[in-house]
Amino acid sequence: MRLIVQPENKKSYIHPEIYGNFSEHLGRCIYNGIYVGEDSPIENVNGMRKDIVDALKKIKLPVLRWPGGCFADEYHWMDGIGKKESRKKMINTNWGGVVEDNSFGTHEFFELCRQIGCEPYINGNVGSGTVREMSEWIEYMTSDNFSPIANLRRENGQDKPWKLKYFGIGNENWGCGGNMRPEYYADLYRQFQTYVHNYSGNHVYKIACGAGTSIANPNYEWTETIMKHARHLMSGLSLHYYTLPTDKWDHKGSSTEFDKEEYYMTLAHASFMDELCEKHGAIMDRYDPEKKIGLIVDEWGTWYDVEPGTNPGFLYQQSTMRDAMVAALTLNIFNKHSDRVHMANIAQLINVLQAVILTDGEKMLLTPTYHVFDMFSRHQGATLVESIMPMDPITSDGRTFSSVSHSASVDKEGNVHLTIANLSCDEDKKISLRLDGCAYALCDAQILTGEMNAKNDFDSPENVKIVPFDSAKIEACACGTEVEIELSKVSVLSLTFKK
Repeated sequence: MRLIVQPENKKSYIHPEIYGNFSEHLGRCIYNGIYVGEDSPIENVNGMRKDIVDALKKIKLPVLRWPGGCFADEYHWMDGIGKKESRKKMINTNWGGVVEDNSFGTHEFFELCRQIGCEPYINGNVGSGTVREMSEWIEYMTSDNFSPIANLRRENGQDKPWKLKYFGIGNENWGCGGNMRPEYYADLYRQFQTYVHNYSGNHVYKIACGAGTSIANPNYEWTETIMKHARHLMSGLSLHYYTLPTDKWDHKGSSTEFDKEEYYMTLAHASFMDELCEKHGAIMDRYDPEKKIGLIVDEWGTWYDVEPGTNPGFLYQQSTMRDAMVAALTLNIFNKHSDRVHMANIAQLINVLQAVILTDGEKMLLTPTYHVFDMFSRHQGATLVESIMPMDPITSDGRTFSSVSHSASVDKEGNVHLTIANLSCDEDKKISLRLDGCAYALCDAQILTGEMNAKNDFDSPENVKIVPFDSAKIEACACGTEVEIELSKVSVLSLTFKK
């Protein structure tokens, strides 16, 4: 197979936020995940697990979305401020019917983002909230005025306002956020966003609720309607898509026990993200030809049946090399659509769906998906460049995708970063790579590989891990640089070249 990379053929900026994550009050994502409390025997800083914060810093987590998800449109922010023993308790009706004690609220979320060094992305409540409630939350977080709401923040221990760039006006308002029609939500969005003010030099990037999609219903009508009626009042428009082995939500399949047919069906369904970005992007192009409005894919990832013996409302699932391949394929797609895709948030951060980290008490492990984010982090803030490879087709469930997924970028120092995934579980791939323009030296090469069912568990937390890749053969040629690679089946490769 022939892969040609043209470093001088620069395309779009790869927003670091494409590599974002999502944290919801769901299962053990927040509690007994990232947040263990200040009195926990697990090493923490202000209640946040230190080992998890360190792991997220390593992958340069750029942005974190909170508090939901469906939880966001039942969340009332004033329940989560003030002394913890006085905070109002509620029932989490969306996820497991458990008691939510609101000990992790606005102050704790900003503290988590401070420790990680990432941008906070907060989702406001349109479904069961009010305009006043949302407006006052923005004021509480970002205003330096001496108003009653800003002074309440000071009384709760935060003198200076936080900086908040990203704010979502509702979540899944076509479903759990209110079962609204697009025309009705468009009018509500116009109303609510009016009172999301910019205080004290803070400028809010307003994100409208976009389409919930599936292969059976890509929901282009929602994007058309919201863009038609509210495009001039938004900075971004969201999109949600989850990858299932089948399209049957009542039987999604096991996260670990699957055969080759299910493996390929999962990847075929993951490849649908390319079509979604293309076609929703084309609708946005008609109303926003300069591509100023970002497509914000703030929920994506695999969704299987929960692990046996766990609370079905907690959505806890394992992560295998199949999930690593979905992540690599999807991130390469986002890179190639980075002219329109400005942010993406995998669901979810810890212990929920396609998590990058799993915990069990004091134990913590990094999933294969985490390692893909680590390898791909080199693309953050770089510029996409042209990379060309003929399709080597795989067909499953009526969808055809290429056995090899790839994207390439150039950073500010002129280094070329290339990520390649061999999605085949049947055969290794020999790839002849040519970098046009000049002679390059290979300065870093890493690979993640394993059988399609391979996973990390608490008995073998490093069963799947990144290892050096030392079998590339490189030489200069008249056109630039030639590299010969043999890429094992079910593997992800990251290469960095210097001139």
